[in-house]
Amino acid sequence: MSSNALLAELEKDREERRARSVKVVVWDLDHTIWDGVLLEDEAVALIPGVVDVIQELDRRGILQSISSKNDHATAMAKLAAFGIAEYFLYPQINWGSKAASVKAIATAINVGIDSIAFIDDQSFEREEVAYSHPDVLCVDATEFDAILERNEFIPRFVTDESKSRRLMYLSDIQRNEVEEKFEGPKEDFLATLGLQLTLGKATENDLQRAEELTKRTHQLNTTGRTYSYDELKAIMESPDHELLIAGLEDRFGTYGKIGLCLLERAPKYWTVKLLLMSCRVMSRGVGTIIINYLVTEANKAGVRLRAEFIRTDRNRMMYITYRFSHFQDLGEFDGVSLLENECSVVSDYPAYASVHIVNGMGCRQEAFA
Repeated sequence: MSSNALLAELEKDREERRARSVKVVVWDLDHTIWDGVLLEDEAVALIPGVVDVIQELDRRGILQSISSKNDHATAMAKLAAFGIAEYFLYPQINWGSKAASVKAIATAINVGIDSIAFIDDQSFEREEVAYSHPDVLCVDATEFDAILERNEFIPRFVTDESKSRRLMYLSDIQRNEVEEKFEGPKEDFLATLGLQLTLGKATENDLQRAEELTKRTHQLNTTGRTYSYDELKAIMESPDHELLIAGLEDRFGTYGKIGLCLLERAPKYWTVKLLLMSCRVMSRGVGTIIINYLVTEANKAGVRLRAEFIRTDRNRMMYITYRFSHFQDLGEFDGVSLLENECSVVSDYPAYASVHIVNGMGCRQEAFA
């Protein structure tokens, strides 16, 4: 590759990184959120304007955490005294590498490292994180007040799920703590949650969230394709397609709208063009429930159910879900794997969940315990 071509490739890569949406902002503390070094002066003061930025990021649905070389108990007590401790999920306050802390946060929240921004006043710390994680967006703390105007921090829509995202993650933390202490089979634990899944045709009020799901969901996504609001609206209005959306709640609260399915109907075959769900429901069997519903409806219609699958570096779990649901791999065509289910085996919904079909493909309303 020539030097000019290499430079062009590097610039293209930089542009792609700039175009990515930030899902999580990781803050340093000393000289970043507050002015001064906490362990040298307990009377540190918040940097002017920082709380406004934290609250606006939260309103936009951008999650936040901490990576700080500090004493954990002292720092958390100071954040609580300032009334902002609740904004930070899985804070990493220790004396270890900040690159390791950023990775730990990405793992705990279950997001790609390329969706994280890291804010720190020390160039050494930013360079260490950038070296270990080139896809992390590193920001000088002196520029924190400008991030709200940057494209990476401006979601196309601010949905109800966006505004409640942090609270839903806090509920997830409660669930996880209870699950860690639970002794017994996985399904026995799920039965204690009182899971209620609602599935039905998307309406125009769902389209902003549907677009958001296609753009934010990468791990539990069968194709990795994204769809705009207008594309989804056209699909929703098409007589040959169904756009289904799923919501989930349990005794800890709501997960919000967490699943999306795009189905194309033809006389002999129905084809799942896209099936995705939020990573927050990975262990709740939502994908299997949606597939069971589709198989049931296809069986009633006397057609086979096909599914498109495009392999990415993160979605193998969705392929496994299809195979466990009796889909046979027909092969790959132009980079797209095609799977098929004869729909001769119709499985029941899992006993641990109540499934409510509202405005489904047959315009029925059903509830299954």
